[in-house]
Amino acid sequence: MMRKENGSSEEGFILSGFSDRPLLEMAISVFVFFFYLFALSGNSIIILLSGLDSHLHTPMYFFLANLSLMDLFYTTSNIPQMLLNVWGPEKTISFLGCMLQFYFAVSLGASESILLAIMAFDRFIAVCRPLYYPSIMHFILYLRLVTLSWVGGFGGGLLLFLLIVRLPRCGHRWLDNFFCEMPGLIGIACGDITSTKFAIYVLLVIFIILPLTLILVSYGFITWAVLRIKSTARWGKAFNTCVSHMTVVTLYYGPILFRYSQPGNSDSGDQGKFLMLFYTVVTPTLNPLIYTLRNKDVKGALRRLVQKKHCSKQT
Repeated sequence: MMRKENGSSEEGFILSGFSDRPLLEMAISVFVFFFYLFALSGNSIIILLSGLDSHLHTPMYFFLANLSLMDLFYTTSNIPQMLLNVWGPEKTISFLGCMLQFYFAVSLGASESILLAIMAFDRFIAVCRPLYYPSIMHFILYLRLVTLSWVGGFGGGLLLFLLIVRLPRCGHRWLDNFFCEMPGLIGIACGDITSTKFAIYVLLVIFIILPLTLILVSYGFITWAVLRIKSTARWGKAFNTCVSHMTVVTLYYGPILFRYSQPGNSDSGDQGKFLMLFYTVVTPTLNPLIYTLRNKDVKGALRRLVQKKHCSKQT
């Protein structure tokens, strides 16, 4: 248990959000609420289809279902507490609640980062080694890869959690954001935390920069292979195979790289708040749309599920 002067569970934290602009905050909360509902429904549909439709029992859709599951958990670990603070009488969160919110957010973020790198590797094998794809991406391998993403992400999140929870706060409780996120928690720390910051940067490199590098390398090889394809039909098929994943990668890494480029900044500012809202609400909502709008297999599975339910009702 932390000492009381460092921000104990008895004191907790104050999540200010846009408390100085209540009308803007209320409008944002309504926007967030509806996007949260869309994120829940969209990602649940992806998980349901991947499990029920035999046509989607492939590595790519197994990875996609796990991505949707991570997005579901991530939004749920943040949004209900945010809405409770905005619509309720207080804007406080307990020390334990704040630390748990932070832990699950960074763990799921790290897991998703690893999973996106694994999905890039899957696309690399599918495009550059299509004949060997069934033998390489067998069930045991992609099950181990997904397990690696979950275990690795939560293991890395635990290390970050242990570093953050030990920071001296000298009674500082005010977090200028809607969530208990790392830049804000580092920003209210007091004393010399240089070694802690260095350790945090190392972990960020391992769980953000390294997976992003692997993704870029994979797509470098994919681009080279696609440029050598003379058939327009095969080129289009290879492009469609990768474009959805590339879009999701951009939506994921864009806000997070910008936000965590200066983790020691205690004042997130309006830009930081909107970036975190985008990353927490909008990105998990867009991910299932990106995969379904451009994917004939998912749309076909959804059509078959609707037809099956319709036929069952008639009988």
